[in-house]
Amino acid sequence: MDSGNSPSSSSNYCNLMMCCRKMTQGKCKPVNTFVHESLADVKAVCSQKKVTCKNGQTNCYQSKSTMRITDCRETGSSKYPNCAYKTTQVEKHIIVACGGKPSVPVHFDASE
Repeated sequence: MDSGNSPSSSSNYCNLMMCCRKMTQGKCKPVNTFVHESLADVKAVCSQKKVTCKNGQTNCYQSKSTMRITDCRETGSSKYPNCAYKTTQVEKHIIVACGGKPSVPVHFDASE
């Protein structure tokens, strides 16, 4: 999550955030999604539409409304330690896995 922050229009956003969040230590993390909504709005997804997770588990929930997200995907030319990412900003419904009591998001599963 990168809540409270508007997604940067910079194509360098993912390169900076992936490094800052330590997702490029030891290897380049291939994919990550940053959600640009409040923590309260993301937590609320756990009480919305129940869906099946990509791995077949049944603890995933889809947001009622679209959310601002930034998808970061490793480029073909990326090679550790010089990790490089393509930045794509979109508004999509998010799907998160939820757990605990009270139920809170524990994993970003997908967007659609």
